[in-house]
Amino acid sequence: MLEKPITVFAHSAICLRGKYQIYIDPFHIPQNFHDADFVFITHPHWDHFSLLDILKVKKEDTNFIIPKEVYEELLDIGILEEHIKIVKPFESYSFAFMKFQTIPAYNREKNYHLKESNWMGYLITLDQIVYYIAGDTDIHPFNREIKADVVFLPVGGVYTMDAREAARLANLIHPHLAIPTHYLTVVGALSDAKDFRRYLHQGIACQIFYHTKEEENE
Repeated sequence: MLEKPITVFAHSAICLRGKYQIYIDPFHIPQNFHDADFVFITHPHWDHFSLLDILKVKKEDTNFIIPKEVYEELLDIGILEEHIKIVKPFESYSFAFMKFQTIPAYNREKNYHLKESNWMGYLITLDQIVYYIAGDTDIHPFNREIKADVVFLPVGGVYTMDAREAARLANLIHPHLAIPTHYLTVVGALSDAKDFRRYLHQGIACQIFYHTKEEENE
C-alpha cells in the first residue's frame, strides 16, 4: 500500500490518496494494488488508457470516469456497466468526499489531440484540495482561468506543451504545488521537468518524481 497522498508512477499516471483512492491514466504501474475507488481516463491513446495497468489497480467496485471511446474495451475486460460513467468536457459531478469537473484538453495548432474529440483533463476536489490534471493539452482559454492547489502539467513537448509553455500555464494558475508529467516514457527528458521547475514563478513549489537513483542524480 502506498502511503504518500500523491504519486506519479511514470508518464502521466497519477494516484491521489485520501478518503478515496483515485488513479488517473494508470500506466507502468509497478505492482498489483487493487485499491482504486475511482479510475479517471483522459483520452484513449495507449499511453493513457492501458488495460494491463487498469487490471493492476481495479477492485470489484472501482468506478470508471471515461471518454466514450474506451467504454466497450472496459466492458470486454469485465467492468460492469453500472461502474462506468462516460463524460465529456464542461461537466460537473459530486460524490460524498469528492467532486470533479471535466476541462477540455486539446492542441491548438497540432492534430494529435483535437478539440472536437472532446477529450479532457479533470479538476478534482478531494479532502478540500483542488487538483488539476491537465491531460494532453496546450494552453487554451479554458485552462488559463483554472483555480487549483496542485497542478499536473505535461512538459515533454511534441504532443503537448513543452516545459516553458507548461510553466507559463502554471504561473497563470499559481497553485501551491506544480508537478510535471508526460516526459521520459514516450517523449521528453528529465531535463524538461527540471526546466519546468526553473521557469516557475517564486512561491510555486515543484515536485519531480524520480523513479531511479540515476534520474535523481542527473
